[in-house]
Amino acid sequence: MRSDVAMTGEITLTGRVLPIGGLKEKILGACRAGIQRIIMPADNEGDLDELPDHVREMAKFHLVETLDDVMALALENGGPLVAGARGAKAAGA
Repeated sequence: MRSDVAMTGEITLTGRVLPIGGLKEKILGACRAGIQRIIMPADNEGDLDELPDHVREMAKFHLVETLDDVMALALENGGPLVAGARGAKAAGA
């Protein structure tokens, strides 16, 4: 996992990312901790309007809809985690 990224959201069993509450407070806390890249549910995009301008300017927001979107942004090399694990398991079976 990347150490410069914060993320929030709820993930369903099918891999969809659902919106969450309290986003403003979570983003403010992440920015206070020095995080500049934030992964968040696409359905929460409207919540960004509640942030002060200086916070919106200091962080980059990645809006995601699926677990695959999250993994591509959160992993060090950006490669798939789940696909490789499934392939290894199937090969060993």
